[in-house]
Amino acid sequence: MKVAVIQHDIVWEDAAATHRLVRPMIEQAAASGARLVVLSEMFATGFSMNPERIAEPPDGPSETFLRDAARALGIWLVGSIAQQPQGETRAVNRAVLAGPAGERFRYDKIHPFSYAGEHEHYRGGTDFLTVDVEGLRVTVFICYDLRFGDEFWAVAEDTDLYVVPANWPDRRGLAWRTLLRARAIENLAYVVGCNRVGTADNAYYAGDSAVIDPLGQTLVEASRIETVLYADVEPGQVRKVRERFGFLADRR
Repeated sequence: MKVAVIQHDIVWEDAAATHRLVRPMIEQAAASGARLVVLSEMFATGFSMNPERIAEPPDGPSETFLRDAARALGIWLVGSIAQQPQGETRAVNRAVLAGPAGERFRYDKIHPFSYAGEHEHYRGGTDFLTVDVEGLRVTVFICYDLRFGDEFWAVAEDTDLYVVPANWPDRRGLAWRTLLRARAIENLAYVVGCNRVGTADNAYYAGDSAVIDPLGQTLVEASRIETVLYADVEPGQVRKVRERFGFLADRR
């Protein structure tokens, strides 16, 4: 399967403007044969701690944008959104995976980024999300979740590829790059890290998006520029690596 990673800038707290920005990049990815296309964390608004301004209801404009683009282009498309569930006092940082037949699967970020006060505005999720995407078992996490290897371990047996949309600042870029590779190596799975570029809320984002293979080799990566990255992933490769190296069976 060809996977596309859209390393994009974001128009701060302006979802409609960002939709217009990323739509041509999504179309480019689909035209190039990508079946799974990945956008960043809070892809439409930036990592804003103002949910009263940006949080949308489920099925709001940004989820609809993902659903309609996926259906129109015949692809699988994922990115995270600030959403306000009905009847709840706090919003959620929710990844939506939309499919070509109108499917939608949702994952709420388990670990809000307390260092930036995210936990004060967005509640954490409790459930994992793994979806069979045309024979590729895809598990979705979001940004800060990357630091918690036990969550990745918990679903490793049923995962071929982890997707991690992010808003990870450049000042902690070494951790981002290292942890992407660590999660791939320890779980013998592909890892797709999609990080934004640009400047927002006094932070600079270099991207450093990448696709890592089950042995920790970088298949593709880019820094500092808006671009679309492509990599071919093969679930059979995950099986071969795990059969050769029985590391998962040795966990305690």
